[in-house]
Amino acid sequence: MPQSAPLPAYLRLAETFGRDIASGRLKDGHRLPPEREMAADQGVAVGTLRKALAELETRGLLIRKHGSGNYVRAHGRAVGVYALFRLELIEGGGLPTAELLSLERCAKPADLPAFGDGPDAHRIRRLRRLSGQPASVEEIWLCASYADRLDRGTLSESLYLHYRRHLGLNIIRAEDRVGQEVLPDWTPATFGMSAGAPAPQVLRLSIADDGRVAEISRNWFDPGIARYVARLA
Repeated sequence: MPQSAPLPAYLRLAETFGRDIASGRLKDGHRLPPEREMAADQGVAVGTLRKALAELETRGLLIRKHGSGNYVRAHGRAVGVYALFRLELIEGGGLPTAELLSLERCAKPADLPAFGDGPDAHRIRRLRRLSGQPASVEEIWLCASYADRLDRGTLSESLYLHYRRHLGLNIIRAEDRVGQEVLPDWTPATFGMSAGAPAPQVLRLSIADDGRVAEISRNWFDPGIARYVARLA
């Protein structure tokens, strides 16, 4: 099964810095190292780094002062591709990535809340990592009324971004219900916990700009690696 299509390098870097700012790992007013030093530390070209910094400036997370440097501007608003992704490493931050495990069109299961129109949905199962560490397994159900089929080759690591670009579907808010369930029988061996073990679970209802619940997801996470964080501002 192919990996989900990765985000561009500059955007991955911007997301990493943005999540570090949101979690407090990078403090408001902190002066970042020189750009060439940062680029070398991150293993990217200086041009890629500057594009990432420009993205952070656009989001209001960075102040760039000519002749002085780049300074963090922390605020309480969640911004960025992963603004609604609530799992973080225990120590804060962590770049989310996704490994696609399976993609099928199925009948909607009876045990999920009602969503979308029609009887069918696309079921996406993935292993999620935070900065390379297996953090959660997730099962996403997207109502098939929004797309007759999904293409594995273009399915982005950020599904909300994929929906917006390829389906014209904008997810604008979500309702999360946090509890505990057992890990499903399809949990991969590369995850740090075994199928059947109890784990924290986030059941999410993703709501589109038309006011309807378009997608339901279930996300089981390893509490030794990740935590669920919701910041209010």
